[in-house]
Amino acid sequence: MVEVKSRNPILVIVLSLITFGIYALYWWWQTKNEMNGLGAQIPTAILIIIPIVNLYWLWKYCEAYGKYVKRDENSGILVLLAFFVFFPVGQYLVQTDLNKLAK
Repeated sequence: MVEVKSRNPILVIVLSLITFGIYALYWWWQTKNEMNGLGAQIPTAILIIIPIVNLYWLWKYCEAYGKYVKRDENSGILVLLAFFVFFPVGQYLVQTDLNKLAK
């Protein structure tokens, strides 16, 4: 079982911006592994970099967030919209809720 790691959500956003998204890819990979440790079935993170398929991966990621982290089916859809509208908001929401599980 993978332990959920507490991270500063603001620092996650800042690092994603200053590395031009490279840290965001690493963050997605790490949080995917943490959610899979909670029982989710998110596919391999390599799908993030494949166009069109990455939309499917993001849907599965948000679906797992809603089911295993937030424990509310509708919150997965809301965080998916947050990722599409303004990416840092989605990161902030996911990381804040993961931090609650880490404690």
